[in-house]
Amino acid sequence: MPVKVGSIVEGTVTGITNFGAFIQLGEGETGLVHISEVSDDYVKDINNYLKKAQKVKVKVLSMEKGKISLSIRQAKPKTSNPQEIDWSKKADPKMKGLSFEDKLSKFLKDSNERQDQIKSRDSKRGMNSKS
Repeated sequence: MPVKVGSIVEGTVTGITNFGAFIQLGEGETGLVHISEVSDDYVKDINNYLKKAQKVKVKVLSMEKGKISLSIRQAKPKTSNPQEIDWSKKADPKMKGLSFEDKLSKFLKDSNERQDQIKSRDSKRGMNSKS
């Protein structure tokens, strides 16, 4: 199947450089994923993200003068909620049988305790940095 701009295809990492990775797309076509298109996070060392012969999904960004520009980060599905929820996680047994108001009260108490711990830790750091 010919590669088209905007399509998401699977490829294999064939080479890694300090500026990106070369991806074999099939049918003899090879493209480059620039280091800035590997992850949404800052990538200092691409070797921490990719290995040679690794299979990856890539989005074809452009095809100009025989060069194919690819993106791994844009090939990932967009989520409306950036925080993933682990639905397989079991509910806290201590919370079972509590009313909504009791659960809310416990949550607020726990939250306030965590905030106090953070404030205390931050104030200790601030005192140490002034010394």
